[in-house]
Amino acid sequence: MPNSDPAFQYEPLERFGEGLTTRRPWNTAALRGVEQLNGRVAMLGFAAALVGELISGHGPAGQVLA
Repeated sequence: MPNSDPAFQYEPLERFGEGLTTRRPWNTAALRGVEQLNGRVAMLGFAAALVGELISGHGPAGQVLA
């Protein structure tokens, strides 16, 4: 009994790499959310590096090496 939910369907099996070359549409709604989160976290990291530079006087590489 792999799954008790009758509404659930697995994706069809395909050869390795085939999903990159087929005409199947991408789930762009999920990609948009993930990329937006990734961009916001990157901006927070950049801002944290700038604040750390102002506090310590060392740049991002200097903070890692210190």
